[in-house]
Amino acid sequence: MEYQNLLLEKHEGVAVVTLNRPDVGNVLSVDLMRELNMLADELQSDLETRVVVFTGAGKNFCLGADVMDPKHQENSTGPVLKRYRGFSIGPTMIMKLNQIPQITIAAINGICLGGGTCIASALDFRIGADNCRCGLPENNLGMNLSWLALPLMVNILGPAKAKRFVILSKKEPAQTLYDWGWLDDVVPAGQLKERAMETARLYAAQAPLSTQMIKRSINTLVQALDQPIMHMDSEQYILASLTDDFKEGIEALIQRRPPVFKGK
Repeated sequence: MEYQNLLLEKHEGVAVVTLNRPDVGNVLSVDLMRELNMLADELQSDLETRVVVFTGAGKNFCLGADVMDPKHQENSTGPVLKRYRGFSIGPTMIMKLNQIPQITIAAINGICLGGGTCIASALDFRIGADNCRCGLPENNLGMNLSWLALPLMVNILGPAKAKRFVILSKKEPAQTLYDWGWLDDVVPAGQLKERAMETARLYAAQAPLSTQMIKRSINTLVQALDQPIMHMDSEQYILASLTDDFKEGIEALIQRRPPVFKGK
């Protein structure tokens, strides 16, 4: 199919998917998220593609959710039941990306925040430009980390570093993320695409059936408790969004000042 917010190229068993909203930092509109879901569904029946590389057009990989998108705003208002159902697009996207049968690689350029960091964490490998910075700003807004992403962070980082990454909400530099094990490789920015394709070709050369079975088995082993524990993260977000601390976090962001949380 034709995509409006994604670029899709295929090269001898390697698909390159580019988030294509560079004028706004590739923020995740509802339409972009729906296209990622459709792409993930299409890859389930794609027997030719063996590796999928994700990257961002322009300077940045992805600056997170598009809070100015009217469709996001519509999903965040009204009765709690309506908000609960509207919120499901995020967790669904992360789950679908995580379940792509092919090997998946994030080639992270520039800044990667919030939902962008969740996307990268749902993939198999992450290669970062040496000037990239990644973070999870949710807790600075009085929000929990949702979209099924918290167990992904724990699986990759371990509990202590996951707590640091999620709770302190800092934009961490590439070297720190590599030392933690969140990034698998760091290269000069000008070599990011080349290294991502080089890595992709290595995996594409392996037997596709056994490779995809190994991936699925490892993910199943590591993620066995993710769904039983994190089925409620949408509810946690809705609860957090009703607090005064959440309102303070949003106001502080708009006013470009540190938030003052009071636990209310």
